[in-house]
Amino acid sequence: MRRLGRAGGPALLWRVVLATALLCLIGLLPWLSRTDPALTVLKARSAERTPAPEALAAVRTQLGLDHGPLHLLGQWTGGLLRGDAGQSWISGEAVLPSVAQSLGVSLLLMSGALVVAVLTAGAVCARTLWLGSRRRLSGRRRARGGAAIFAALPEFLTASVLATVIGVHLGWLPALGWYGPQWMVLPSVSLGLPAGALLGRLLDDLLPGAYAEPWARAAAARGIPGGRVARQALRRCVPALLPNLGLFLVGLTGGAVAVEQIFDIPGLGRTTLQAAVAQDLPVLQAGTLALVLLAAVAGGLFRIAARLTTGPALRDGALPTLHSPVPPAPSRLPLLYGGLLLGVILLGLARDPLALDTAARLQAPSSAHLFGTDALGRDVLARVGHGALHTLALAVGISAFALVAGVLLGLVPRFSGPLLDTLNAIPPTLAGLVVAGVAGSGAATPAIAVAAVAWVPLAAHTAALLLQERATLHLTATRSLGAGRFHQLRRHLLPAVLVPVTRHALLRLPSVALALAALGFLGLGAQPPSPEWGLLLAENQPYAERAPWALLAPAAALALLGALAVTAAGGVWTPRSSRRGLGRGRGLGPDEPPRAAEARPAARELVTAGTTAR
Repeated sequence: MRRLGRAGGPALLWRVVLATALLCLIGLLPWLSRTDPALTVLKARSAERTPAPEALAAVRTQLGLDHGPLHLLGQWTGGLLRGDAGQSWISGEAVLPSVAQSLGVSLLLMSGALVVAVLTAGAVCARTLWLGSRRRLSGRRRARGGAAIFAALPEFLTASVLATVIGVHLGWLPALGWYGPQWMVLPSVSLGLPAGALLGRLLDDLLPGAYAEPWARAAAARGIPGGRVARQALRRCVPALLPNLGLFLVGLTGGAVAVEQIFDIPGLGRTTLQAAVAQDLPVLQAGTLALVLLAAVAGGLFRIAARLTTGPALRDGALPTLHSPVPPAPSRLPLLYGGLLLGVILLGLARDPLALDTAARLQAPSSAHLFGTDALGRDVLARVGHGALHTLALAVGISAFALVAGVLLGLVPRFSGPLLDTLNAIPPTLAGLVVAGVAGSGAATPAIAVAAVAWVPLAAHTAALLLQERATLHLTATRSLGAGRFHQLRRHLLPAVLVPVTRHALLRLPSVALALAALGFLGLGAQPPSPEWGLLLAENQPYAERAPWALLAPAAALALLGALAVTAAGGVWTPRSSRRGLGRGRGLGPDEPPRAAEARPAARELVTAGTTAR
């Protein structure tokens, strides 16, 4: 705790600097976007009112816009120090009570989504937990793509389907409003299902390394019940995921804008987005400050929890590595998913995505239109195929940038920790508005907005893995033998971190495409008649009941992309990889990785030599 206290001073100062810079940027947003805030506020108050010069002058005088943005920012900050966040420029009501109420709604929704996410993550890794506790876990497992399909489902699409089918048609649960526990179920499932699927895949990736540790073999030899072994394996792996869990929770609070819009939930994300669109600066600044404070508190608590759950072994440098002894076995599934996705793209590229045929509006799939047509009679297959070039190219490029930036910044957690907490507090939609205000609206705006925050979970994952890897026995012995920091980084730390973080980046590839799609769904990305997948989902959502094929086609393409990314993370099967795997695995038991038995005496000798030298 004393170490945390000594390191907390500079980190706290860095957090304050970042939060101040963010709030200043938010306060300058109307002027950076080169728009007249008086005109925007007047239209938000009354869309039918004519923006006469006298009316605009009255708004400027009332709000004090003539004094400039710095005066307004100083006035708002001074009031905040007295516990007053000002009054809304649109409604005239006090800002602090409304923001606190919206934050309470978002926290309640977040708790429901967290329950769904934990249950989903448990279902994803249940098979690995069961097999590992009974010493039946194969060293070379095949990656499964079922969880990827759930992780790749757009939250807004899941929300739309649940609201339409369960809320409207079946009438089992309410679909609109926020009046009690029943109204929590559908939005919680919409938010928690993809988050839980992704967390479950990350946990499933770490569990084989835990079951390969000596304590697990000793527990099995002593007849310890499998349930207790499984609980200890979870306790061993969860600390590496706690920082990412904190990021998920904050993201669910401020980033649930589309779900809140669909279910008409007065949450903080929706309130912040509406304030950003209307340029209601007091509400926007207060909402952003609430998200930043929530991110700082959640990030700090989860980092402390990760240290406490790891125990004294973290302090004493006595942890075994969680780096899996054997990578998952290459699979044929990536070839299947990739072939299906490539076939859809090639078939779509052969057709015209902009050809209109009003006589063929909302036609069902047929030989002429394999995926049917949309509300303007355009071929859905053609639009999905041509939109893939735009969506996939951006998603792959952003994912590559996020991987490099995440690993590099994860190596310096004292610098990147406050930065990633602050950036994670910004919903992607708000980031899109800020980027559009600074750089102008255009085709690159959603890419810049998503790239600005896509590296955050990868940096958190890198920092968490490095924290545990630096406390491993073999690295303690290496340091005691005189190895320098660069040698440790190049030969031990990076090899242990790059593989799981690269798999994480592949798992994030569909979520990057989803973030681009969400910006298009909310009107902040590509504009008509572009066939970008997010715009396709937004355009066809009103026709989900009459023409579900127009909505399901881009959603299925996103699900295929997710399944392809997850299964490819474990390797792609080829005849050469099959022969190599057979050669490695010959003569080994189901739980014994290649050369593990020979490596253990050498590792013990290295630790003994290091202790003696020290």
